[in-house]
This record gives sequence, C-alpha cells and structure tokens, in this order.
Amino acid sequence: MRRGGPPADAREGVARAFTLVEDAVYLGVGLLLAASAIALLISSGISFVRSVLDGALAARVVGLLDQVLLVFMIVEILYTVQVSFREHALVPEPFLIVGLIAGIRRVLVLTAEFGDLLERGNDAFVHAMLELGLLTVMIVALVIALVLVRRRAPGAAAEKA
Repeated sequence: MRRGGPPADAREGVARAFTLVEDAVYLGVGLLLAASAIALLISSGISFVRSVLDGALAARVVGLLDQVLLVFMIVEILYTVQVSFREHALVPEPFLIVGLIAGIRRVLVLTAEFGDLLERGNDAFVHAMLELGLLTVMIVALVIALVLVRRRAPGAAAEKA
C-alpha cells in the first residue's frame, strides 16, 4: 500500500467503474450510429426508387451518391466504436478512411456544381479550383497515411486508450 493514496483494490474498483461507464457510452454511441446508418440507407433507397420512377435519376445521382458515401462514413465510425468497445484501443485506420471518404464526397459535390460556378463568376470558379486542389492534396496525403498504417504490424496499429 502506498502512502497518501487509496489502496490498490480501491483504484482497481474505480478503474473497473470507469471501464463500465466507457462501455456504456460506446454502446449508446454505437446504437445511435447504427440507427442513423440504417435510416439514411433506407432514405437513400427510397430516393433512388423515386428518382427511377420519375425518370430523374441522372439529375439526382450526385445527391444519392453523397448520401451513400455518408452511410459509408457512419459505418466506418461505427467500426471504430466497435473496436474501441471490444479492445479498448484506438485504431487510426478508420479515421483515415472517414477523412478520405469525406474528401471524395466534397470533390464529387464540387465537380457537380462546376456548371453553376461558371454562372456565378470568375471568383467563385477560382475558389472552387483552389478548394479542389487542396482536397486533392488532402486525399493523396490520406492515401499515403493509409498505406503507411497498413504496412505496420497489425497489432501495432492499435493504441491503448
């Protein structure tokens, strides 16, 4: 027993209590993420069917793709929560994948808006091109980071929380 500190049993009890609270939070977050992903997927499916029936799929495909990519992002975050719940470890790979998907989503939306940007004037177009360039650099950096993380030993990718 150390002087001035609680006994080892008390510290272990507090640590176990914190672990239970952490697990409860992970469970709640996981359930909310799963429900959100399922609801968004159903909404995307309904939008897809309506677009096909209306004959407007070509006009709405970018919005549908944006929704589906958002579902992928939520699922990757859910995977991160699952790993954190199961192993009490943080894995960097899902965060990199979410960033990569977010960058790709923005590139798709930006390129779909190019026609409107030309109508808004030269400044809007220049800003969009700068954003596209920065997004490209970010996407390349995230891909390089993913390659480097995957080259590491599988057990080394997880950092204890």
